[in-house]
Amino acid sequence: MSRSDRPSDIRRLEELAFRGWPALESRDFAGWRQRFSRGYTKRANSINALGRDARCDPEIISSLEAPYVALGQTPAWRLTPLAPPAIASLLNARGYRTIEHSLVQVCPLHSGFTADPEVRILPGPTPAWVDAFRTHSPVAPQHHEAMERMLAAIAAPAGFALVEEAGRPMAMAIGAIEGDHMGLFDVLVMPHARRRGLARRVTESLYAWAWNHGARFAYLQVVATNTAALPLYEAQGFRTAYAYKYVVPPLS
Repeated sequence: MSRSDRPSDIRRLEELAFRGWPALESRDFAGWRQRFSRGYTKRANSINALGRDARCDPEIISSLEAPYVALGQTPAWRLTPLAPPAIASLLNARGYRTIEHSLVQVCPLHSGFTADPEVRILPGPTPAWVDAFRTHSPVAPQHHEAMERMLAAIAAPAGFALVEEAGRPMAMAIGAIEGDHMGLFDVLVMPHARRRGLARRVTESLYAWAWNHGARFAYLQVVATNTAALPLYEAQGFRTAYAYKYVVPPLS
C-alpha cells in the first residue's frame, strides 16, 4: 500500500491501530475519539478525529480537552488526514505547538519472511516478558500498572516476541492481528545487543508468525525522525500510507 489520501483506507488503519494498541478508556464525542490510559504513551492518551466532518469550533476544543486537564494531563491532539482542515488553524491561533511527526506505514506480507528459531513468540505477556519490557523500555514507574493492563488487553491472536541469550533479554516486539492485518508495536533492542540484526530477526519472525495466522499485511507507526528504524522497514517493504502529528497547548 502506497501513500493514500482516501479517508476509507485511513479510517480502516486508524481503527486497526486503535484496537491493536488499546487505550484503557475511549470516548467518542462529536466526531472525535478521546483516549485515556493514565498518561502512558501519547497514542493512548490523545484526541483523534474519526472523520473530516468532526465538529470544529473553539467550544469543541475546550470540551475535548477538559477531561485531560481534570486529570492533570496535557491534552495531545493527534492530527491525521481525517482531521477537519480547520482544526489546525484554530489550534495554531491559540499558540499550540507540534511536538512530533509520525508515519503510518504498511507492508505486504509474504511467505519469504522466515521465523528465527531463537525468537520465541509468546501468546501473551508473561511475567518474564513484562519484566524485560519494564526494565529496558522508558516506562516511568507510575505507568507500570497502566502498561500491564494495556498489554493484557491486546486481543488474540497476539504475539509477544522475545530473544534471550543466556537468560538475558536481548530484543522484543509485539504483533497484534486483526483480520488480514498485523500491527507491529514496541520493537525494542536492548543497548547491549545492538548492531547484531536483532530488530530484523524479531520483526521478520513476527511477520512469518502473522502470515501463518492468515495476515497478509503489516502496519506500524514510526516517528518520522527515527533514522535507525526507517531503513530497516523500507528494506522489508514498508511504504508510508499517511502521516500525522501531535499538537499540544503552549507552555504556560
